[in-house]
Amino acid sequence: MLGLLVSDIRNPFFSELAHAAEQEARRHGYTVLLANANEDAEQADAYLRTFAAQRIDGLLFSPQSTVSPQVAATLTSGLPVVFLNRTIEGVDAPLYGTDNAQGVQQVLAWLQRRGHRDVAFIGGPDSISTGAERRAAYLAGRQAHGISTDDRLLDAGDFLAGGAAEAMSRILDRGVTFTAVFGANGLTTLGAVRALRERLGAEQAARIEVVSFDDLDWFEFASPPISAVRNDASSIGRLGVRGLVDLIAGRAAHGQRVPTTFADRSTQDIR
Repeated sequence: MLGLLVSDIRNPFFSELAHAAEQEARRHGYTVLLANANEDAEQADAYLRTFAAQRIDGLLFSPQSTVSPQVAATLTSGLPVVFLNRTIEGVDAPLYGTDNAQGVQQVLAWLQRRGHRDVAFIGGPDSISTGAERRAAYLAGRQAHGISTDDRLLDAGDFLAGGAAEAMSRILDRGVTFTAVFGANGLTTLGAVRALRERLGAEQAARIEVVSFDDLDWFEFASPPISAVRNDASSIGRLGVRGLVDLIAGRAAHGQRVPTTFADRSTQDIR
């Protein structure tokens, strides 16, 4: 029996990852207990205690932002653990996740090709490894791609739509102008689009190009369509299970960064 603790099952990335992990685990003769942390450290701790009581053979873990006593106890208990898409700094456990630097580079190159200079960036929490990595890659690469370094264009949410909408509103309240918005995950992009339409109206909001790290099913049907980095969540789930099975069997497991692709849905030249 394997435990799978994801950050937020409402996020389509984690839904796809969980499905692939469950199917791969069945191939190896394991049943999966799925739990949803709901981006809440206390809820994650409760499920870790449940997993311990169930005497699982290994844990697939997408961690929250803090190392609580319960997380620390789990990681030092001798239980085989692999991280899925998120990691904890200083913890020696294999990570199977997205190549965040590559994905951000693809967005920066797209923004440059599209002629955007003034770009609003809505990130995630720096306390979560994916949020920190994507923000760092964006800050490191924006000047080289001709994008404004005005930090009034930057804000961060909680990787959920509500927090992202609030971050987008804060940028609008600063009175800065921008021609594009980059959302650091799919739900962040959703929240940014919602805030733009509520604050500016649908017609004016449609003049701002939106690009996302994570591709949601409805992006191609939006008006205008939303270009996006595509994560291979299924591969991450399958690779994580294989790595965990290796650890359980006493073999070495080596983490892997899975490449991203980019869906360019731009329809016209904005120059």
